[in-house]
Amino acid sequence: MALKFITAEEAAAVVQHNDNVGFSGFTPAGCPKVVPEALAKRAQAEHAAGREFKIGMFTGASTGPHLDGALARAGAVKFRTPYQSNKDMRNAINAAEAPYFDMHLSMLAQEMRYGFLGPVNVAIVEAADVTEDGEIVPTSGVGILPTICRMADKIIVELNDRHPKEIRGIHDLCEPLDPPYRQDLGINKPDDRVGQPFVKVDPAKIVGVVRTSEPNDESEFAPLDEVTKAIGDNVAKFLVSEIEAGRIPAEFLPLQSGVGNVANAVLGALGDNPSIPAFNVYTEVIQDAVIGLMKKGRVKFASGCSLSVSRPVIQDIYANLDFFKDKLLLRPQEYSNNPEVVRRLGIITINTALEADIFGNVNSTHVNGTRMMNGLGGSGDFTRSGYLSIFTTPSTAKDGKISAFVPMVSHHDHSEHSVKIFVTEYGVADLRGKSPRQRAEEIIENCVHPDYRPLLRQYLELGVNGQTPQCLDACFAFHKQIAETGDMRDVDWSQYRG
Repeated sequence: MALKFITAEEAAAVVQHNDNVGFSGFTPAGCPKVVPEALAKRAQAEHAAGREFKIGMFTGASTGPHLDGALARAGAVKFRTPYQSNKDMRNAINAAEAPYFDMHLSMLAQEMRYGFLGPVNVAIVEAADVTEDGEIVPTSGVGILPTICRMADKIIVELNDRHPKEIRGIHDLCEPLDPPYRQDLGINKPDDRVGQPFVKVDPAKIVGVVRTSEPNDESEFAPLDEVTKAIGDNVAKFLVSEIEAGRIPAEFLPLQSGVGNVANAVLGALGDNPSIPAFNVYTEVIQDAVIGLMKKGRVKFASGCSLSVSRPVIQDIYANLDFFKDKLLLRPQEYSNNPEVVRRLGIITINTALEADIFGNVNSTHVNGTRMMNGLGGSGDFTRSGYLSIFTTPSTAKDGKISAFVPMVSHHDHSEHSVKIFVTEYGVADLRGKSPRQRAEEIIENCVHPDYRPLLRQYLELGVNGQTPQCLDACFAFHKQIAETGDMRDVDWSQYRG
């Protein structure tokens, strides 16, 4: 059947108040832009007329200002899941204006199919190509695309000519069977393919195609500073020592790395270290550093869920598809983040901690235990099942007023049982095979900022006898101090002594 081309405003009119809407993409890569903007304007008009208009939002992960930002500012969010990083959405969540529930990214698509989260009334997806017989070729991000396209009653396609049709073949798209029929996912190497280069849908479900040339909301990475460079160097030196000790195979293992400047710095340091062999990447977000290392021959292959790269880098990839096409693969997050695959491939996982405690527990999501930052993302998918789980963080924030390491995390995302290694600009804490007190001593000595080492050693002296020497009266003293004086270094343990 012939495709029906419509305007963004006509597409927005398809969505009704209280609908659940699934969006393609993962990070701003691959997300629709012009239809969400039109949807936000429609919500504002409905609100001005005294009518309700809110939608449920399923996305792959974070999006950008055209999607999360626009709908949050319009007050159009019935609920939001699973991960976000937009300032306006974050503010709406923390003001209790946008109900939000955090999820492991690998679990979202299957829980939607299980019926746990309600129907998908409309899917709004970005595509590099769409055919009359219902083949949809995504752009630079996948997310939950196959599931929302199959579950949705109606599909709206944003056909974005910023992404060439020639990227067909860079994607590997499929859905696993649901229990009790699920089988081995079939991925035994990072470059294994198990699906198709497009999503096939009933063309009758495509109610309209909106043409657009809107670029991704790419952002440049901040230049390396002394702290991020030191963290990257420390990770690289540690992994070299593990190879030399025989705890990592000489041919090395695939790497997963989280999002952001620290992660980019770590990847750069690994690529620059001649003692680390050229390696494969099996991750969720492919960043600038991976592409740079690929051009140098230091990354052999990268499998992920999105090309979350800066604008010059995505332009470089598209201009040199002959070089990149057999070295890159984009999958749904149900595959890129699948714990079964992570464990089978023996992936070395590297993620960033917002806050950690001296016993090895990690908070990835909440500032002072109450305010959502971004969400859990895929860190749990990889940490629990990784060959070796590493968390990186600068030792302090806010000019030293906040310590990344505290007596007890204010929110608990990853337990001491899953976290193996911490790395800061000061060094490496290896927690493997250590008791809680030994872990605390290792972390304080090797990773904590010198200003906080005496304070945390003093805290240990307050701890009651037992397996974990906590003092429940004092365990949140750092958080209380930052709230009262703005500086954790002002904590006074004397008020807690017997």
